[in-house]
Amino acid sequence: MKRHAWGLTLALTIALLVGGALFLYLTGFFQAIGSMEDMRSYIERFTPYTHLVYFLVQLASVVIAPIPSNITALAGGVLFGTWLSFFLTALAVVSGSMLVFALARGLGRSFVDRFVSKKISEKYLDVIRRKRDIFLALVFLFPFFPDDLICALAGLTDIPAHRFFVLVVSTRLWGLLVASAIGDSAISIPLWGMILIGIAGVLLFAIGLRYGDKWEEMLFEKFRK
Repeated sequence: MKRHAWGLTLALTIALLVGGALFLYLTGFFQAIGSMEDMRSYIERFTPYTHLVYFLVQLASVVIAPIPSNITALAGGVLFGTWLSFFLTALAVVSGSMLVFALARGLGRSFVDRFVSKKISEKYLDVIRRKRDIFLALVFLFPFFPDDLICALAGLTDIPAHRFFVLVVSTRLWGLLVASAIGDSAISIPLWGMILIGIAGVLLFAIGLRYGDKWEEMLFEKFRK
């Protein structure tokens, strides 16, 4: 009975994903992701339901078409302002992350293999299992990694769902806030500033991956005292 229920869940999930991907394709979503202006125009086409469509597009970018949510957050900042864009994006990204994680946890490797390439799995799954919290936190903090696919891989590990939720909320949202603010012109970062941020991010990631487990253990020891 349990196997039948999971089989039905998998079939419904695949049907929804295929249907969602078809809708995005027919409405020109994949052509619109080339630039912020095209993305804004795409969302504005659905007036007066732009807020709902924006939320669904952000959710789809996590579950169906792994596209950096920062790109659509920029367009959201232009359309709705910093805070509304951030709220809608954060709600969609957290919901999508947990949905992908739960599906991977419940349906297993066969489900994940349908959406995550063998190359990505081989590259990240082992290090996620070994480094777990510190690696996921660093991946979610810096915009250089396939965050959405890694959420699916995390579902194949033994990390508790509530712990994964805390990691997502405490790390994934910062970049979305910055992107929304840039889209709203609340802040402006020159090209040289973006380059410096990128270099600093890579260095911090490498240092964190090398020494993160030691720092984590030191923190645990401190809290145990």
